[in-house]
Amino acid sequence: MSRKTERYPVSGTNSLWQLYKTVSFWKVVKIFLVSQVARITPSMRMKNWLYRTFLNMKIGQYTAFALMVMVDAMFPERIKVGTNSIIGYNTTILAHEYLINEYRLGDVIIGNDVMIGANCTILPGVTIGDRAVVGAGTVVHKDVAADTFVAGNPMRFIKKLSSE
Repeated sequence: MSRKTERYPVSGTNSLWQLYKTVSFWKVVKIFLVSQVARITPSMRMKNWLYRTFLNMKIGQYTAFALMVMVDAMFPERIKVGTNSIIGYNTTILAHEYLINEYRLGDVIIGNDVMIGANCTILPGVTIGDRAVVGAGTVVHKDVAADTFVAGNPMRFIKKLSSE
């Protein structure tokens, strides 16, 4: 299953060089400052408040972002995390990709009771189903079904989990 992204072609220079044609400079500054504070804040309540209030992210109750999590620096409002999930240390959640001839945007949807291990990268346009477990160091490049354990790079299905 491929990721669900919107594609926007560019011409001339690469799409990252044209960044401020796609997103406001001041929006990026605000996101950068808020996300840097959130990365080092030890309070889960404070992190979630910062993400909800200033970055317009949808964050469920009791969701925990570990230290050093990096949310998308351009489009964090395209990230939704359900209730009672854990986002592991130093994980990166991307809702954009800037490529040579195009850029892509995609919503990232992380379900309820999801466990994402440390040092993962979640690419734009993926959905991680309820109660899924993503092993440490995984690059999530496609959807993860509910009640499954995935791990590795490339990401592989490891096993079906009990939904009880």
